[in-house]
Amino acid sequence: MRILIFLVAALLFAAVGLARADEQPGHITVTGSGTIETVPDMAVITLGVTHESQEARAALLATSEAVQQIFDRLGEMGVDVRDMQTNDLSLSPLWSNRASSSEPPKITGFQASNRVTVRVRDLAALGGILDAVVSDGANTFNGLEFGVKEPKPLRDLARAKAVADAQDRARQLAEAAGVKLGRVVSISELPHDPQPRPMMRMAAMAESMDVPVAGGEIGLSGSVTMVFEIRQ
Repeated sequence: MRILIFLVAALLFAAVGLARADEQPGHITVTGSGTIETVPDMAVITLGVTHESQEARAALLATSEAVQQIFDRLGEMGVDVRDMQTNDLSLSPLWSNRASSSEPPKITGFQASNRVTVRVRDLAALGGILDAVVSDGANTFNGLEFGVKEPKPLRDLARAKAVADAQDRARQLAEAAGVKLGRVVSISELPHDPQPRPMMRMAAMAESMDVPVAGGEIGLSGSVTMVFEIRQ
């Protein structure tokens, strides 16, 4: 009798479990993206100074003097101190006979390098600044990136656009599958780049006085993943 009661109870629990499983709605998961294009109003340039000398101190001193001269010129041109930053400072030996197996390598000198990042908040002055820093001793140019001073409002718009895109995708999938779209179960934002994504960028350098630079447009993007119920 006890065995019979146990079997009946087990069957009842199994039936209830299957019924609840059938009641659980399905889901549609989509990812939406949105981009807001705008004209940049600032730029970040990365430049550097490199010098070689037989003495380590002389190489470092020549590099430091050139960088200080660049900082002074940037200050005269209206660049704030907080917008100038040293990113990398290095001193390394220069070797000779490194490929020779008969003689050991010898240090013939030293190379000192200083890499600097400069934020330019006045794009109209960008060409003149590039020309000035090169004239004052910058002998390496590592890149130029356009951006916006206040990205949050544009990122908010891009995020809203991404949500609308995800909703539209979910509606299309539900319609194609012949089901009805239910409520939003979850929504999560995907990581975005810390800097605006260039949509169109053109920068040219010349030997004339002001370096011609065109900012074009940049795009700030947002991306979200949304999960919807399939309504019965």
